[in-house]
Amino acid sequence: MDRGEVTLTLIGGPTVLIELDGLRMLTDPTFDPPGHYPGPAHLEKTAGPAIASDDVGAFDAVLLSHDQHFDNLDRAGRAFRERARTTFTTRVAEARLAGGSKGLAPFETAVLEGGGSRLFITATPARHGPAGIEPISGDVVGFLIGRRTEGDAVYVTGDTVWYDGTAEVARRFQPKLVIAFAGSAEPRGPFDVTMDSNDVIETAHAFPGAAIVGVHNHGWAHFTQSAADLAFAFNALGIADRLASLELGKPTRFAL
Repeated sequence: MDRGEVTLTLIGGPTVLIELDGLRMLTDPTFDPPGHYPGPAHLEKTAGPAIASDDVGAFDAVLLSHDQHFDNLDRAGRAFRERARTTFTTRVAEARLAGGSKGLAPFETAVLEGGGSRLFITATPARHGPAGIEPISGDVVGFLIGRRTEGDAVYVTGDTVWYDGTAEVARRFQPKLVIAFAGSAEPRGPFDVTMDSNDVIETAHAFPGAAIVGVHNHGWAHFTQSAADLAFAFNALGIADRLASLELGKPTRFAL
């Protein structure tokens, strides 16, 4: 791969293979077939992965926004994660998971190395719903991936809405690509726990130099906005050129 490019492959839901400078990272592994999950929130998976876990190939790290919800780490995703050399995640998830995990607090940075390449992995703030949701949702983080310096390449929002914490990411960093978790999820009632179209548009304005990609808006019943809804909103506001789409299972390259 060209050292000035990053390749994204959408596997389904929040699960994206990120290939950058010869290193391969996977966000929030979900590889279960469709089905229902127990718990206080309504979680029903409606589509399986575009790529089976055994077909992902060798990889260097998992970027796990949180471990407490099945739509970000399902049963097959947990088994997949155990193959990872390193899993970057929240500090509380590190305590719950088996070995190989590294918990990061917001704005804490670790280094991922392999094959002569070196990337900076920085955790970012995330709030999984409206103000006051934290005791219900639990801890969540997003991630910045840096090449030459912290946060200069890719921002993965994780499960969050737009709020002061994500705005602070924009004040501190200028990534070239933002992967927004954008399904306007409503698993507990009529309030969003992930970004809706308004939030993603806010994100696009806060990161004017970045291409925007929406994921985690397909394959689960609790999503209330689709990729088509997001594209319609960007087009209606005359900023369609800021939004890039991913085709399930197909690698897509972005210039950095």
